[in-house]
Amino acid sequence: MTPVKPTLLVLAAGMGSRYGSLKQMDGVGPGNEAIIDYSVYDAIRAGFGKVVFVIRHSFADEFNSIFNKERYGGRIEVATVYQELDCLPEGFTVPEGREKPWGTNHAVMMADGVINEPFAIINADDFYGADAYRIMAEYLTTLGGSQNSYCMVSYQVGKTLSENGSVSRGVCSVDSDGYLSSMVEHTKIERVDGRIVSHLETGDVTLDENTPVSMNFFGFTPEYFTYSKEYFATFLKDNMANLKSEFFIPLMVNKLCSEGTARMRVLPTPSQWFGVTYKEDKPVLMAKIRTLIDEGVYPEYLWK
Repeated sequence: MTPVKPTLLVLAAGMGSRYGSLKQMDGVGPGNEAIIDYSVYDAIRAGFGKVVFVIRHSFADEFNSIFNKERYGGRIEVATVYQELDCLPEGFTVPEGREKPWGTNHAVMMADGVINEPFAIINADDFYGADAYRIMAEYLTTLGGSQNSYCMVSYQVGKTLSENGSVSRGVCSVDSDGYLSSMVEHTKIERVDGRIVSHLETGDVTLDENTPVSMNFFGFTPEYFTYSKEYFATFLKDNMANLKSEFFIPLMVNKLCSEGTARMRVLPTPSQWFGVTYKEDKPVLMAKIRTLIDEGVYPEYLWK
């Protein structure tokens, strides 16, 4: 029996508030390829069969004119879904004054019905490296019709920092069997005088270079949509008055793992993460891509 090819779900609905533009479309490769292009390229050669983009209607025409099946030359199936503030369960309406999106797990929920196979989730503006897609695809293709056996790619925190400001990372605890015990969002991590420091409300803590962190590269099976839909209603009831509350993936993952509904295998990668959290990060990323091209990891032009 031929294994089902997994799907890649790309979260591309968020505007880069710190970056200052729609960075998902910003060219970083020699052929004006965006980070998304390198993600799709790595996914194709790892064995993914479909890519689904989560975007917003406000920039749909521009986005879809670039990232479409023609661009990828039939190498992978392409679909698009939309995340909007009013995509809410029956009985709920957008509260007055709400402008902030509902969060990453709300974005994931938009693909319900479009994805019916094991799938991975990535951020559109993160460069994860070919190794991460390989180990994710290897795990997802072994799942078959099983449920509640999730996974995530973990990075060493020291390989995920920006030289241009602090970053947010999900700091992970992993049990002796290689499964996630907990994931705590640290919203201000930076290197200070040679140390990696997380600035918490309770005070600063130092993190070891190799501390495993989440970069929002998760693997799920389709029942995750059902769990999310059920819990999102509870989340809204509890948080509707907070106009900045967000339904994040780690919130959902922690719930499912802590109650024993699912387990999440942690798949470590030694890869260096790159991204464009800040505008000043772009030249560093472009230089790294140039090096990878020179080393033969990527062709000069991805789609030619």
